[in-house]
Amino acid sequence: MVKTVKLAIDKLQELEQSSHLVTGDIRKLSSELYWGLHDKSIDHVFSICEELLEKRQWALGVIAYDFAFRVKKQYNDTTYEVFYRWLREYVRGWGDCDDFCTHAFGELIRQDKRLFEQVLSWTQSSDFWVRRASAVVLIPAISKKEYDGINPLMIADALLVDDHHLVLKGYGWMLKVLSVVDPSMVKDYLIKNHARMPRVSFRYACEKFDKETRDSLMKL
Repeated sequence: MVKTVKLAIDKLQELEQSSHLVTGDIRKLSSELYWGLHDKSIDHVFSICEELLEKRQWALGVIAYDFAFRVKKQYNDTTYEVFYRWLREYVRGWGDCDDFCTHAFGELIRQDKRLFEQVLSWTQSSDFWVRRASAVVLIPAISKKEYDGINPLMIADALLVDDHHLVLKGYGWMLKVLSVVDPSMVKDYLIKNHARMPRVSFRYACEKFDKETRDSLMKL
């Protein structure tokens, strides 16, 4: 076992004994562990992430995804395949999906918009976590207004009537973030698709509009 992984497990056990384990405590521990690494090269850090993820424990996953985000300046042409494999093999909860996709994986997509073609193909996956990820992973680029070359509405179209509520909420969340930076685009989309769009997605997408606009949309 990698020394850092053993240390993480031991420290988490100490935290669990002293208090109820919360995400903030885990992130603080993750920061301490990361800065204690002598080798912060992407390959070494990813090897630690892999071992953490293999334990399939929520808290260790938080640390793994945090480590992966911390080496964002070292992302390269092989990073996508690593992250996509992690998505398919280790993401089995909405917390994992959203943490990974709104930080490390989302940052990779923001850096390399060419990967949008790959992301679009996720909408056809049999794994609903991958389908949810296809929307959520765009949020960092959208929120930073750096989504030239990315078409969020293509994702929404592909997921429009998905049969899983977490996927519907996922693309609704993406549209909500998009509504902050381009409200007219999202408003037009909601008007155009209100008859087919499930209400759970529709409500999520409406949340950030001003009250007058939101009320008028919800009456459709």
